[in-house]
Amino acid sequence: MRSFFCLSLLVVALLLVGTATVGQPPSGSWTQWGGPNQNFVSASEGLADSWPEQGPRKLWTRELGEGYSAILVDGGRLYTMYRDGDQEAVVALDAKTGKTVWTHKYDSMPGEGHIHRFGDGPRSTPLILGNRIYAIGVSGRFHCLNKKDGSVVWSHDLWDEFGGNFLNHGYSSSPIAYKNTVITLVGGEEQSLVAFDKKTGDVVWKKHSFKNSYSSPKVFDVGGRDEIIVFMATELIGIDPNNGDLRWQYPVENQWEQNISMPVMVDGILFLSSSEVGARGLKLTPEGKKTAVEEVWSTRKIQFYHVNTVQVGDYVYGSTGNGPAFMAAVNVKTGEIAWRKRGFAKANCVYADGKLIILDEDGTLYLTSASPEDLTVHSQVELLDHVSWTVPTLVGKTLYVRDKTSILALDLGQGG
Repeated sequence: MRSFFCLSLLVVALLLVGTATVGQPPSGSWTQWGGPNQNFVSASEGLADSWPEQGPRKLWTRELGEGYSAILVDGGRLYTMYRDGDQEAVVALDAKTGKTVWTHKYDSMPGEGHIHRFGDGPRSTPLILGNRIYAIGVSGRFHCLNKKDGSVVWSHDLWDEFGGNFLNHGYSSSPIAYKNTVITLVGGEEQSLVAFDKKTGDVVWKKHSFKNSYSSPKVFDVGGRDEIIVFMATELIGIDPNNGDLRWQYPVENQWEQNISMPVMVDGILFLSSSEVGARGLKLTPEGKKTAVEEVWSTRKIQFYHVNTVQVGDYVYGSTGNGPAFMAAVNVKTGEIAWRKRGFAKANCVYADGKLIILDEDGTLYLTSASPEDLTVHSQVELLDHVSWTVPTLVGKTLYVRDKTSILALDLGQGG
C-alpha cells in the first residue's frame, strides 16, 4: 500500500506546447511551468469541437529519452529535458519537425536512496527568459544556458553547494522569474528558497529552513502586493519575493512529507490540496508586513496528488483520488464540490477556447467541456503509453504531449 501511494505522490514536472500549421513556426510561446500565467490556460482559439475516431492529426512524433519535464515553446523551437543513461540532457528541437537543434548533456545520477521504480527523471520544467534557459535536473544540478546553442552561462549544484535536502524521487520543482532574479526551492538550513541573479547566477537572497518539496513556487497578488506562495514539505508558506521575508505559514502535512499540486487563488481565497489532508480554502489578508491566514472551508473528499489543476472563474478542475481517480469541479470560495466524474485514470489537463483537454496517465487524450454544471466528453483517443505524467502544452492549434520516452505534436484545429 505504501509503494502504491508513493507512486501516486511521485511528482512530475512537465509542460508546454507549440503552435501553428505544418511548415510554419509557432506564433506563440510557452516559456515556463504552467504557461504564460503559470495556470495551464492557453490563449488558443479556433480549436476543433470534436476529433475523428483516430484522434487529432499527428504532425510528427519522435523518440525522446526518459523524463517528465514539460515542453516549452519559444521562437520556433521546443525545449525540454530528458535522461540518456548516466546523463541528463537539456534539448532544443525544431517545432516544425521535432528534429534536434542542440543538446546540452551533463553527468547526473540520482542520489543514494532514490526510488528508481518510478523513473530517474528529470522532472523539473525549465524556464526561458530572453536568450537564456534555466534548467534543474533530478540531482539538483542547475544550469543557465544560452538558448541559441546550449552553451553554459553559469551553473550551481543545489544539493552539494547549498546543502539542499535530498528527495527520494529527485529534485522536481520548477524555477520562476521575478524582476532580475530566478527563484527556486532548495531546502536545507537558512535556504529553503534561493533567489539568483538571472544574469550572473550570484545569490541575491536565501532564507528559511523549511524542507524542500516537489511543488513549484508561484507569485500571487495578495491584497495588491506580490507574494510567492509555495508548498514546502510540511507547510504552505507566503514569501516576499523582493527579499525572501516570511509573511505567513500554514501546516499541511502528510506521512510522506510530499506536497505537490500548486495552489490557486480566487478573490483572496487560496485553494490548496494534498494527499491525506484533502482540500482547504484560506482567506489571505495583508496586515502590515505580514499576511493573516483564515481557514474558511475544508474537505477530505478532494485530494489532488501529483496532478495539475485548472481554475476557470470560481471553480478549479482537476483529477482527484488515487485508485480510482475522478475528474472533479470545486468552488474555490466555498469548497462546494460541483461534480465528480468516474471513467478517468489519474490525469493532467490544459484549458483553452472553452475546452478542457485532459491527458490521463494511461495515455488517453480527451476533448471535453467543463463547467460548474457538468463535464462533457466530446472525443477521446488512446494516444500514448502508460505513465503519461507530463502536462500537455498548447500554443496556437498545436498540442504537444509526452509519455515517458516519446514526444508527439498534434493539430487541434478545425481542419485537424
